[in-house]
Amino acid sequence: MSARIIDGKAFATKLRTDIAARVAKLKAEKGITPGLAVVLVGSDPASEVYVKSKGKQTQEAGMNSYEFKLPESTTEAQLLEKVHELNNDPQVHGILVQLPLPKHINEDAIINAISPDKDVDGFHVINAGLLATGQEAFVPCTPLGCLMLLKDTVGNLAGKHAVMIGRSNIVGKPMAALLLAESCTVTIAHSKTANLPDVVKLADIVVAAVGRPEMVKGEWLKRGAVVIDVGINRLTMPAGKTKLVGDVDYASCEKVASAITPVPGGVGPMTIACLLENTLRAASR
Repeated sequence: MSARIIDGKAFATKLRTDIAARVAKLKAEKGITPGLAVVLVGSDPASEVYVKSKGKQTQEAGMNSYEFKLPESTTEAQLLEKVHELNNDPQVHGILVQLPLPKHINEDAIINAISPDKDVDGFHVINAGLLATGQEAFVPCTPLGCLMLLKDTVGNLAGKHAVMIGRSNIVGKPMAALLLAESCTVTIAHSKTANLPDVVKLADIVVAAVGRPEMVKGEWLKRGAVVIDVGINRLTMPAGKTKLVGDVDYASCEKVASAITPVPGGVGPMTIACLLENTLRAASR
């Protein structure tokens, strides 16, 4: 029996429709239009595409979109000045500085210069600390999207054993904190974990975010596990074509799992939808 496909694209479309309705209500009742400012430094092609998509979806939700494209030569001091300007702009409720930044700029310094109340990416150390201690915080968009998909698929997560493969500040650590808050038993696995397949075999829920193409095999899974694949890896195929794959070997895992996210069309679409959710929350405070 093959796994149920968790359709992140359909869920994200529904979420964005719901957000647009709540934005319209906020405008009508309080005269507030949520505003999202996105700052891009340099001309990384993938980042440019992502920023364009964010701007389009922000406007479709009825929000104000502000884009600031700065040259590669922008200094750290100049970028900090732009962040402080946006912190003090009452029309801007959410600030996102597109990563990665050029090597001469300290990413941590920039992230922590953003007002925690406008940190819709959820990367500020204050929001990370609030999340880790179980308090209300802006949660990074990708883990938030994963949690929404899990709750929609599984229902009550309490008591489930979740294995988070990956320990990044962007996905692994916040995802583990979210699962813990749902009363899961949480194991964080990573590149130094011994006997990783044996660890994964214990899991009712597997979240993979390691950046290694098709690493997690079907034989690693407990039958009936729910698999959330956060990875996006571009493989070069014969004749120069490319193919997007996740961190999970979909072909073998979908034969064992009860539900699984595809790549593309799984977690990816949820990220921008959750960015809009966080921006609406910031404007509603």
